[in-house]
Amino acid sequence: MESLGKLLIIDDNEDVLFALNLLLEPYAEKIKVTTSPERIAYFMSSYNPDIILLDMNFSKDAISGQEGYFWLKRILNTDPDAIVILMTAYSDTDKAVKAIKSGAIDFITKPWEKERLLSTLSSAMKLRNTRTEISSLKQQVAAITSEKDRNHEIIGESQPMLKIFETIEKLSNTDANILILGENGTGKDLVAKAIYRNSPRANSVFIDLDVGSIPETLFESELFGYEKGAFTDARNEKAGRMEIASGGTLFLDEIGNLSTPMQAKLLTAIEKRKISKLGSTKTINIDVRLICATNADLHNLVSEGTFRQDLLYRINTIEIHIPPLRERGNDVILLANFFLKRYAQKYKKEIRGLLKDAQKKLLQYTWPGNVRELQHAIERAVILADTNFIRADNFLLQPTTLKKNQDNDSLNLELLEKEAIDKAMKRCNGNISQAADLLGITRYALYRKIEKISLKYHEKL
Repeated sequence: MESLGKLLIIDDNEDVLFALNLLLEPYAEKIKVTTSPERIAYFMSSYNPDIILLDMNFSKDAISGQEGYFWLKRILNTDPDAIVILMTAYSDTDKAVKAIKSGAIDFITKPWEKERLLSTLSSAMKLRNTRTEISSLKQQVAAITSEKDRNHEIIGESQPMLKIFETIEKLSNTDANILILGENGTGKDLVAKAIYRNSPRANSVFIDLDVGSIPETLFESELFGYEKGAFTDARNEKAGRMEIASGGTLFLDEIGNLSTPMQAKLLTAIEKRKISKLGSTKTINIDVRLICATNADLHNLVSEGTFRQDLLYRINTIEIHIPPLRERGNDVILLANFFLKRYAQKYKKEIRGLLKDAQKKLLQYTWPGNVRELQHAIERAVILADTNFIRADNFLLQPTTLKKNQDNDSLNLELLEKEAIDKAMKRCNGNISQAADLLGITRYALYRKIEKISLKYHEKL
């Protein structure tokens, strides 16, 4: 016989409580008993019972059962999905019918028959599990609906982007964990969703969690969920992102911000494919395809001892590097025209396109904020435009980040290295592999140098 979960028994007769506790102890996960129905609310919030056995009469010589109906209503007002079985020594058909109509799932007479009692409790536990599963499925359906309503288009014709599209296609029949690397604003979330839509799990859920925006104290409850009463504000049971994403895909953005203790807990969940909610001793089996993203150099963080190497091995079966916008050549204009059309419609403006001086200004800019910065720049330009075409002066770009075409007479090694990388990337139309060959270094070394240059630039801002 499967476990009957956590039982709460309320009866004014202590002998009944003792007998039920003795009888049901071998079958239940845990049992709480009380003679006072006024304590029901306390037990529901702190104990979160799976099944409640509720006596119908508490006043001396009472046989009407009205007290039972009263407390049943209070229980269901607190938790509409509560599983309640009413008990009474004064049974009749009318009471049984009224009990079911009032929301109880069954009705037991005292003294009880052991086999019938266990059978009733077993059925009640199955109903409890079904209701929990339905609640989880409702959250999954809501997540799927929300996901389908979003725009996921990736735009690009440069060699680096075509390489990413090719990789996504190769991953279409796999379930491997993916690590997406790239600067802020490069579109790591769009690539993650493209991988999901082209995966065997495309018809299941895609759940995302921005690690960087959640305080460490809340991360565990968001990821694993919590039981009712697990902490002060836990008034209702909540499924975590991992449980909701089971059968589908979980996207953890900015994974590099995860603290060391949380890294250990995430690693355990990935390895065991099981989780436990806060405040629970039960384990829940999970089946999650993990996609992680970060703008941090995780390999360097491993060397520094701030990111676990074993976790990195678990999340980066395949690594995808998204190039910054400054290395994507004419993709800048493709993206600009895409956003231009979107915001012209949004602000109801008849804008036909970008003038040549505007295109030149966009191509000369280094885009430290990448695609996200370009999107905002186009939106501002559309708002400021007073003609049918966007001009260069409609863009409010910082002149310090415009690319310089003139020769640089500086002997500063960092500046010379940056200029050599810029020239190589421009000559190779943003192709990282070709640029690395041209510079005589490895592709990975080039990525490291580009990230180093980008970090120095941001430090100066």
